[in-house]
Amino acid sequence: MESIKAAAVQLNHVPGDKEANLEKIEAFTARAAGEGVEVLVFPEMCVTGYWHVRHLDHDQVEALSEAVPDGRSTRRLVELARDHALTLGAGLIERGDDGTLYNTYVVALPDGRTVRHRKLHCFISAHMASGNEFTVFELPSGVRAGILICYDNNLGENVRITALRGAQVVLAPHQTGGCTSKNPHIMGRVERALWDNRETDPAAIEAELRGPKGREWLLRWLPTRAHDNGVFVVFANGVGPDDDEVRTGNSMIIDPYGRILSETWKAAEGMVTADLDLSLIEQSTGRRWIRTRRPELYGELAVSTGQEVDTREVRFDEKGV
Repeated sequence: MESIKAAAVQLNHVPGDKEANLEKIEAFTARAAGEGVEVLVFPEMCVTGYWHVRHLDHDQVEALSEAVPDGRSTRRLVELARDHALTLGAGLIERGDDGTLYNTYVVALPDGRTVRHRKLHCFISAHMASGNEFTVFELPSGVRAGILICYDNNLGENVRITALRGAQVVLAPHQTGGCTSKNPHIMGRVERALWDNRETDPAAIEAELRGPKGREWLLRWLPTRAHDNGVFVVFANGVGPDDDEVRTGNSMIIDPYGRILSETWKAAEGMVTADLDLSLIEQSTGRRWIRTRRPELYGELAVSTGQEVDTREVRFDEKGV
């Protein structure tokens, strides 16, 4: 398999309305199938909604959750994958066998199998736990894919381990951009009025989405994850109002050299597609660098410095993300 066609969807989810969000997923899946897409990536927690969850108590979060793979939403994703003969992923709140709640990304394959990844750095709710396992799996084409949800991608170690475990493509579902921060160098809130006026003044909102609150911030680090590890990154983000913030979209697909193959900065739901030329991986700069690693020198990376804190503490101190 020399290439596969991938797509990233940016979605404006309806908070708490799983049926409405699944209908959006169904529509984009049909469109993607018509365009010959083989791997379709939807955003983080797009089935349940995202930013409003931080306000919910335990019972309310649990009411939004469901089992994986036996829950209704996962079964719906499996049906879509089978009916349209493609692989698709979407995020939701999982209720584990012991009742633990997770920010989980579910991938449904056309043969009926499912793969799940529990976010390693979950912070959206004190009632939800972080996962403890990396996720790499094989697509029907034989291509190996990894999953890292939003903040998981912020730490370079997570992407490197995923690549070392054989991932050629990283599915990177997010809900980011337009995040509230007191740090003037890290994103910042997009005014809701700009979104509401997007049809009469599209240039104003697109300038925000392309600027330091959105695309410009992403380009400081996201292409580096692809380049330094010799992987394709399929970045699917929310777009539009998300509780009291406005997500910036900017869904994009990046090649192993850190080059953007396809992207959008439109203030609207949408889908970007690209053919992933797998022959680029082997001799990419990142893969060549990885072959010169000296693991015997890196023991300190796995040793606590005593400065580590829970992701929630960092994320909600309002100084950054």
